[in-house]
Order: sequence, then C-alpha cells, then structure tokens
Amino acid sequence: MGAFDLKGRVAVVTGGNGGIGLGMARGLADAGAALVVAARNRDKSARAVAELKALGADAESVTVDVTEEASVEAMVKETMTRFGRLDILVNNAGTNIRKPPHELSLDEWRQVLDTNLTSAFMASHAVHPVMKRQGGGKIINIGSMMSLFGASFAPAYAASKGGIVQFTKACAAAWALDNIQVNAVLPGWIDTELTQRARREVEGLHDNVLRRTPAKRWGTGADMAGVAVFLASPASDFVTGSAIPVDGGYSIQG
Repeated sequence: MGAFDLKGRVAVVTGGNGGIGLGMARGLADAGAALVVAARNRDKSARAVAELKALGADAESVTVDVTEEASVEAMVKETMTRFGRLDILVNNAGTNIRKPPHELSLDEWRQVLDTNLTSAFMASHAVHPVMKRQGGGKIINIGSMMSLFGASFAPAYAASKGGIVQFTKACAAAWALDNIQVNAVLPGWIDTELTQRARREVEGLHDNVLRRTPAKRWGTGADMAGVAVFLASPASDFVTGSAIPVDGGYSIQG
C-alpha cells in the first residue's frame, strides 16, 4: 500500500464541504492526507471538517470565493501558513444553471464559466510555484460526462467541463518537468445536492440515468474516493493529462 500512502501530504479541496468534493476528501483523509476544505459556506465547511476529524484526519477549513483571484491566492497562503506545504489540489468547486442556450443570459454564462473553469485556472496558477518549489505535486480537476457530450439544458456547464479537460492537458504538458501531474476526473450521475436539484428540474432524468447506466444506480460520494487517492498518490506519478470517467459505464453507452 506504500504507493497509495498520503501521510505527510496536504490536500486542498475546493467545494470540499459536500458531494463529490467531500467524498474525495474522505478518501484522501483515509489514505493519511491532511485536508483543507475550501468553500464559501462556513457552517457547512465546519460540519465537513468535524466529520473528517472524527475519521482521524488533520483537517481545517478555509473560506474562499473561487471566482475571485485575491480570495484564491489567500486560500493558498492560508494553507501554507497552517500546514507549511501544499501537495494536492482538487479543483472541484462548481455550479450549473439549467437552461437551453437561447434562454441563458450572458451573466449566467459567465457565472458558470467563472465558477467551474476560471477558478481551476486561478487555483492551479496559484499553487504551481509552491509545488514546483517543493519538488512536485498533484492537481485533480473535476470535469464531467459533459466533457464528452452535451445536453440541451446545460450549455455553459458542458462548455466549462469540456474546457476543464483541455486545460488539464495543457497544464500536464507545461508542468511535467516540474514533477506536477495534472489529471481530470469525469464523474457520471453522482447523488449530490446539485444532481438532486437536477432531478427536480429535468423531467424523467432519474429514470433516464438508470436506464442508460450499466451499473443501474446513481453514484455516491464514496465512489469518488478511490480515483482521488490514486491520482493524489505516488501510484500515479507517470499518469498525467488523463481524463478518467467515474460513471458506472454511462459514457460508454451509445
């Protein structure tokens, strides 16, 4: 298990106080990493940190607005002040506004792109010098099945998640010699607050997901833990620029 050991490593997970982010944080904590839960909702982050500490993890929260550069830079500085290092960044913070393209406003488009894609650029940009100075690091960007195909009700979301994959490849190529591996995870239909709202807003979504998914179930936060540990650990030192679906087989269906 040494290749998957994260003892002594520090991980920052944006949007880490719920859903996919918290599922990944639990996995990283179980492998021995210290955790920084970085999100806007302080009360929700406090509950997530308490849960991680109950699992035996060294965990703290940092309040951040991932759409503001100064706030993202402060997140990195606060992590360094508290822990003295930063080894793993999970760019998970995200949002969605479900409207067809002709009903989406420019402000709504920008809100989704800024939260899902530009935030990943700003956070990666901020951690790069830290990781380079330390001799390496791991960046995990959260894409989506919609990195692979579109949906009429999510044009901005699909564009942002497609952009995540290409941004991941660019960073992987640019920072390989700095020993920084950059990979993307493409979750399928995971049971989170975001997708629970989608089920209320998109008629027939639940049944369509079950019909198309070979595993015949929705994913859970726990399903995201293993891939997070793999991509954050020495086990993936020669894996970079990849985009790994974790979707119960949804995206392989025609």
